[in-house]
Order: sequence, then C-alpha cells, then structure tokens
Amino acid sequence: MAWLANLQGLVGLTAILLLAWLLSEDRRARPGWRWIGGALLLQLAIAFAVTRIPFVWTLVGFANGAVAAIEKATLVGSSYMFGYTGGAPIPFLLKPGAEAPVVIAFQILPLIIVFSAISALLWHWGVLRALVRGLSWALRKTLGVSGVVGLGGGATIFLGVVESPLVLRAWFDRMSRAELFMIMVMIMATISGAILILYATTLAKTVPNAVGHMIVASLISLPAAVLVARIMVPGDGSPGADAAEPDLAYESSMDAVIRGTMEGVQLVLAVIGIIIVVFALVNLADQLLALLPPANGAPLTLQRLFGWLFAPLMWAIGIPWDQAPAAGGLMGTKAILNEYVAYLGLAAMPAGTLDPRSLLITTYALSGVANLASVGLLVSTVATLAPARRRDVAELGMKSWVAGNMASAMTGAVIGLVTWA
Repeated sequence: MAWLANLQGLVGLTAILLLAWLLSEDRRARPGWRWIGGALLLQLAIAFAVTRIPFVWTLVGFANGAVAAIEKATLVGSSYMFGYTGGAPIPFLLKPGAEAPVVIAFQILPLIIVFSAISALLWHWGVLRALVRGLSWALRKTLGVSGVVGLGGGATIFLGVVESPLVLRAWFDRMSRAELFMIMVMIMATISGAILILYATTLAKTVPNAVGHMIVASLISLPAAVLVARIMVPGDGSPGADAAEPDLAYESSMDAVIRGTMEGVQLVLAVIGIIIVVFALVNLADQLLALLPPANGAPLTLQRLFGWLFAPLMWAIGIPWDQAPAAGGLMGTKAILNEYVAYLGLAAMPAGTLDPRSLLITTYALSGVANLASVGLLVSTVATLAPARRRDVAELGMKSWVAGNMASAMTGAVIGLVTWA
C-alpha cells in the first residue's frame, strides 16, 4: 500500500540508529531519547520546510540562477582556453541527431576553479564568514553542540575536506575526542560549495533544480552527522574547546582570488586523477569478474555486486525493492570508490530505471564525500595541522567514513518521508 511505502524510510532510520549504537565506543553513554528525537525532528523539519513550502523552495531555487550565471561566465574563459572542447562553437558539422559533445574536463570541471576563487573572495569580504557564523549559531541552539563543533559544521557547507580543517586549526589541540569525531563526520557527510556545483551541473538534466537539492542535502546531513557521531563517540564529559573566530584569513582581495584559484586548480587535478584511476580500477575489476560464470544470464560486474550488497540498505531508506539493486550499485560506488563517479552513473541511467521519488532519495543518499580517498585526505590534513592529534585522527578515520555514509543514508530516508509516493 502507498502509505506503507511512504513510511518505509522509518525502517532505515531505525536500522541506522541501531547500527550506530552497536558501533558506539560507550553504549551506556548514548544521548537521551529526547535529544535523539529532537535531532530527527530537526532533519524532518528542514526537509519539509524546504521541499514542501513553495516560498522556501523558491528561495532555494534562486541558487540555480546563480549557478547558471557562474556556468555561463566560466564557459567564456574555458572556451577561450580550450576552444570548442571548452564550449566554443564547434568548427565542424555534427551527424544528424547528434548532440554537441560535453567534455567534462574542459566544460564542467573549470566551474570548480571559478567557484573556489569566488568563495575565497566572499570569505575575505566577510560574506561567507557571516553565513558560517549564522549556521554555527543555529547548530548550537538546536542541537546543543559546542562552539567549535558549530563553527566546523558551518564551515563544511561552504568549504572542502582540506579547507574546513583550516578554519579550525587553532582548536584541534584543545578539542575533545568526541568533538574531533563530530567534525570529521560532518565533513564526510556534507558537500562543499565548489563540489556541490560540480555535482549539480552533472545532474542538471536528470534531477530538476539539482542545485537546490544539493544544498538541502547538506543542510539535512548536518544534524544527521551530529546525531550519528554523538551515538558512536559519546565523549567522556571533558569540556573540550570553544571557538570565537574562524582561523582562516587572506591578505587582500587579490590574494583571496589567487589562492582560491590555485586551490581550485589543485582540486580539479585531483578530481581528474581520481576519476581516471577509479574508472580504470572498475574496468580491471570487471575484466576479472568476467572470467567467472555469468549470474542470471549476465556477466558479473562491480556495479552488480555493489547493487546486491547495498540493495537492502536502499530498500530500507524508501526505495522499492525492484529498483533497489540499481540504487544500491550507485551507493556502493559512492561509499567505496567516489561519489562523483556515482553521480555520473546516476546521470547516465536509462530513463525509468528509478521512479521520481527513488531518484530523489538516491540523489540525497549519495550526497557527502565519505569515500576512502576522502578519509585519507582528511586524516592527513588534520594530522598535519595538529601533529599531537595524529593518533586520534588515525583511529577515527574509518569510523568517520562509516558514520558519514550512515548520515548520508539517513538524509535519503528523511527526504523520502516527506516526499509522497
């Protein structure tokens, strides 16, 4: 029945909370049921307010216009540098019915560079700094987190895996183990601004108003990450650290633009390298699997194995069973390989593979950067900034990967609960 399908996500939420408790470092020190219920209600309230109230969704939708303007401006620069491969007019005739080619490296990835520079400039001017403070205040008032955790949560929405720790570098030595873990999980479960634009652009033809959905996914994932992290690493009652001002500064507007551009270039090169390596490894794995006997009349592939492995999870968060293997394959790709590769797979899926509600749930569940490469990057960054916390960071690295994926799955379940089948 339809109403049972709408409530299916409750199974996933319950299972995720139970798994977090089973993985907890101290099961007796879990937060109270009232706080847990409040954290869940906060996620549902954010999802409902943004997606079900037209006025709020219209405001979020303005972000699509802003991204479209940035994309148009970026194509001016990329087409000048890379010619028709970067978006300039094609100097040859296409075959009848053929579409103009989209070269990801030259037309989509340059968005990261431009947005990285704009983000650094807005940070220097105080715009992003004010938004981070506002989001930090909201987290402290609603979930009762410490100042340093609130600041970290605000930063993760706008800054990436490397940049977020830079905001907090002055407090790493003083924060408690529980606070450190909570910040790591929030970084794993959310999407920074530059990467958000990349994902949304990739999904633009598949998911209407993709930018808005990416923003909402990160907003829901913040309380989800705090909830999962607090259950898994409850803390020992130590006061930890408090934070007053972000520890990230630029010398001037020009310095912000230059450093932001350089950071964007490094990120683009990292994305290109990761995609090449991941696709190569997947192909090698598929070649090896092809040597095994076929299953159900089709050769084994890594995507099919991921689908079978993660299908129960995707069903639990609200996706019909007949669509769960396809969604599960994407979730496995995201968790083990790379979330952008998963979004590329989602965008390339044949029409009708996922119904509109399942497509939305999967889009939200794939949000966040909780993959193995990001864990290594986060651990090395924090350990470099705070050598005294190297052991703690190393111990919490894989836990943050697990918790980040659990928070992302919880986000998918929550959006499914407010989106009727």
